[in-house]
Amino acid sequence: MTDFAPISDNIIRPIPGNIADPTPFLQFRATKTLHTTWGPQRLDVSFELPRGSVLAIYGPSGAGKTTLLRILSGLTPAASGYIEVNGEVWLDTARRINLPTRRRSIGFVFQDFALFPHFTVRQQLEYALDKSTDRSVIPELLALMELEALQHLRPALLSGGQQQRVALARAIARRPRLLLLDEPLSALDDDMRHKLQEYLLKIHRQYGLTTLLVSHHLPEVLRLSDKVMVLEKGTVTREGAPLGLFFAPFSPLL
Repeated sequence: MTDFAPISDNIIRPIPGNIADPTPFLQFRATKTLHTTWGPQRLDVSFELPRGSVLAIYGPSGAGKTTLLRILSGLTPAASGYIEVNGEVWLDTARRINLPTRRRSIGFVFQDFALFPHFTVRQQLEYALDKSTDRSVIPELLALMELEALQHLRPALLSGGQQQRVALARAIARRPRLLLLDEPLSALDDDMRHKLQEYLLKIHRQYGLTTLLVSHHLPEVLRLSDKVMVLEKGTVTREGAPLGLFFAPFSPLL
């Protein structure tokens, strides 16, 4: 049985406005050998995702969740696969197509924040922009993430929650097609985690993002996602709406 904190009604209530376009926006198929504590495991995952949705990828450590995000971002090569985002092919091993990470429209937020230690908050966001990006997005993001008073500080002077807000703002500065979140709130206490979930919901709605979230935290999955994919030993074992998946009678996840 999976342990989880009590869920209040306001956490599991459907999110107003978080309605995804049913047309496939992301098509993903990939295989790769995973090297786990149990020995080699084959990652073999295929799914489609509508525009504007939030997909939570849930499962035990070593199941391939982070590897899936890294293949999608181009940071880890797939043995075979096909990735198409909004009609653009990012990966097709059969045709030897493999766009480098810099050409994939993604924002990636890691568990450890990965901020540049000698850059101020504002410089972190400016560095994320390319020459074609409208610079007005910087003050917009600083205001949205409530970072205006902190914009001239470096990461060493920020709390964990403040650093994660900077990481989130930096990830969306270029208006990515996909936002990839690899357990971004796991290092925070419960109160700060709840506050950061509010910021995630805010940016997801405001910028019309399509988001993939890796998380072990069930209340977070229930609050943020509209679909869950359970990954075990490199294979999707279950998928569906969060409430039906976790709270159906005799659910194997409970």
